[in-house]
Amino acid sequence: MNKTLAEAKELLTAIEDQLITPISVTVVLIPPFPFLSTLGTSVLNPSICWGAQDCSAHAQGAYTGEVSAAALKSVGCSYVLVGHSERRLYHHETEGVLIEKTKQAMQVGLHVILCVGESIEQRRNHQHEQTVSQQLLSVLNTLSNNERHQLTIAYEPVWAIGTGETATPAQAQAMHAFIRKLISEQYGAALSQRISILYGGSCNAQNAAELLACADIDGGLIGGASLKANDFVKIIYSLPG
Repeated sequence: MNKTLAEAKELLTAIEDQLITPISVTVVLIPPFPFLSTLGTSVLNPSICWGAQDCSAHAQGAYTGEVSAAALKSVGCSYVLVGHSERRLYHHETEGVLIEKTKQAMQVGLHVILCVGESIEQRRNHQHEQTVSQQLLSVLNTLSNNERHQLTIAYEPVWAIGTGETATPAQAQAMHAFIRKLISEQYGAALSQRISILYGGSCNAQNAAELLACADIDGGLIGGASLKANDFVKIIYSLPG
C-alpha cells in the first residue's frame, strides 16, 4: 500500500527508462488495485506484465470492498498473488479461502503466484519445512495437473522480514530445494522442474545477485526495493540469463 497514482506513474516511467528492450526475463508489476487500469494502459515495454495483490474467493455478488478475478482479468492483469504473508497474518486467511481464491483466478485464466512461508517461531522450533509443506500441499492437492502448471510459488521467510534476522543464500536455497523436491515427490519431476519458485525475503539490490544465483531460486518477489527504480532494475538484471 504505497504511492499515489502520480507517484506510481513516475516510478513506472523511471523503470521503463532503465530497461533495455527486449529483456530476457519476465517482469510482473503488482500495484494497488486503483492503479491497475491506468498504469496497464500506460506501459510501453512489452516485456512487462501486470498482476494484482489479491483477489476475492467469490466470482461476484454482494461482497463490498472485494475485487473479483474476472474484474482483474478485464483490466489487463495476467497474474495475481494468493496467500501473501501479510494477507495470512492481518486478514487471517485460511487454507480454504486460499484454495477458493486460487480456483477463481485460474477459472478466468490468471496465473497464480502462491505465497508460502514460516514465522520466526516456526523456524526456531524447526517447523519450517512442515509449515511450508502443509501450506503448499493444501492448495496443490485440490488442483488438476493442468492447473498446477498455471502456478508460481513464492517462498517468503516471514522470520527474515522486518525482524532483524537475515536469511542467508544457503538458507533460502535449502528451502527452495525442499519445495522443489516436495513437488517432485508429490506430482512428478516434470512439474518440479518446470514450476518457478521465487524468493521473497527482503531481496534487494545488494543481495540479489547472490540469492538469484542459487540453483533452485528462479526469481524474486520484491517488496520495498521495487519502490526505487534504480534498485528494482538492478535486481532484474541480477537474474541469470
